[in-house]
Amino acid sequence: MPSVDQFFQENAEKTGVITMDSGLQYKVLTEGTGKSPEATNVVRVHYAGRLLNGKEFDSSYKRGEPTEFPVNAVIPGWTEALQLMKEGMKIEVYIRPELGYGAAGAGGVIPPNAGLIFEVELIKVL
Repeated sequence: MPSVDQFFQENAEKTGVITMDSGLQYKVLTEGTGKSPEATNVVRVHYAGRLLNGKEFDSSYKRGEPTEFPVNAVIPGWTEALQLMKEGMKIEVYIRPELGYGAAGAGGVIPPNAGLIFEVELIKVL
């Protein structure tokens, strides 16, 4: 298993992966044609989250229903990624620890300083 830094360095070289100035990386899986959210919007999304080792820790797909939340009320990597999207778009987003849950981790499920991978589908800007 590569280190978090090594993962992000190698991932940046992969076809289709875009790296933002913040260190956030993403790859478009499906283009969208709707509107893009702003930080103050609420969005409806489907998503699945996993650790760099592939272990899934959360999935709205498995729960069978999308979730809604304010764009600016989630981890920084999500806030940034959502604002790059358009309704109908699906991306895979790669979130460095400092844009995720950092040294604290989350809920005993996400370890401290973990890199995260999410598949995110923006269904609607509410």
